[in-house]
Amino acid sequence: MARIFWACWDGGGNLTPSLGIARVLEANGHTVHFFGRPDMVDRVEAAGLAATALDDAWADLDRYSFHPLATVFGYTSSPAVGEELVRRVAASDPDVVVVDAMFSAALEAAPRFGRPTAVMLHTFFDRLFDGWQANVAMQSETRQRAGFHALPDLDTLWGTREVLHVNTLAAFDGDPATAWTNVVHGAPVLAQERRAVQVEPPWDADDPTPIVLLSFSTVPEQRDVGAVQRALDALGPLPVHVAATTGGIVDPVELAAPANAWLVPFADHDQLMARATMVVGHGGHGTTMRALSHGLPIVGMPAKGADQAPITRLLEQWQVGVALPPDADAPQIRSGVETVLADDTYQREAAARADALAGTDGAALAASSIEALLPRTAGSNDT
Repeated sequence: MARIFWACWDGGGNLTPSLGIARVLEANGHTVHFFGRPDMVDRVEAAGLAATALDDAWADLDRYSFHPLATVFGYTSSPAVGEELVRRVAASDPDVVVVDAMFSAALEAAPRFGRPTAVMLHTFFDRLFDGWQANVAMQSETRQRAGFHALPDLDTLWGTREVLHVNTLAAFDGDPATAWTNVVHGAPVLAQERRAVQVEPPWDADDPTPIVLLSFSTVPEQRDVGAVQRALDALGPLPVHVAATTGGIVDPVELAAPANAWLVPFADHDQLMARATMVVGHGGHGTTMRALSHGLPIVGMPAKGADQAPITRLLEQWQVGVALPPDADAPQIRSGVETVLADDTYQREAAARADALAGTDGAALAASSIEALLPRTAGSNDT
């Protein structure tokens, strides 16, 4: 069977679905090996998959020290990282390479891999196309300020690879934004990592009090204790139970929890959403799609991810929730929650989205896109 090389960006909404896809590929008889920042190794190995930290993951970090997200762009757009990936691909001789769509240094190097390459995008493509173009332009400007040459444009980085697989429903992604022939839509990959343990909330199963799930980013660069605290302050006076997962980047002891709140670092969101009434979230595609798959309306307060503010605005367009600014204060958050709880339109529209998502297997669809690039001898079960 095939050897698959996965060039990884370990953002919270990126690595988790990638692991879900990789599990399907391994179940199909292939081997998947992740390459990325040292921080991702333990998470990948905990999923039972192979991982190698790139030696040059931080080689250019000092050059990006001017940027507030230096640890992101000092890795994802680093020329040193791109060069190491070329060497690693040559040494490991994979049948196909998968590159996270956010990993611009790997995408720039992809023509030199000499292997079919799949670009994996874990959020919307068409409806955010203008934003992706602007994001790549911003990364390119940042890279030039760090003293390196510019990045190619999005048409080159994404549009010239063998496949751009988009892990969301085409029906959710709006009208086609390009004439690219390599775009394949699948469905959201609603995988979870082992750290998302099953935990029982402290309220009786027959307690009629609405449960609000509070879940913000798990990306260290998006850590915001103040935002979590403002949300807790907003929900404290309301007649609700609050289940808050702090994502491992905020310690519950840093927070002043109201009497109606229960805080844990990680939890199985499917288990909690099965009992929840609504979600307060950060606009991440994965959390948003998981909530909608359970028919839950959302109050969105976006973090710093490129897609999070547009996704939050989309909640209102779809009438499945309320959009708030990133710096929303406690009264604004409380008002948003009260609005959702008081109007069953939000729950009804969220339930319609759940119907559209029912029966989809985003991980299997993404695995099929990758397998379609394999040489016949590598991907065949024939003897």
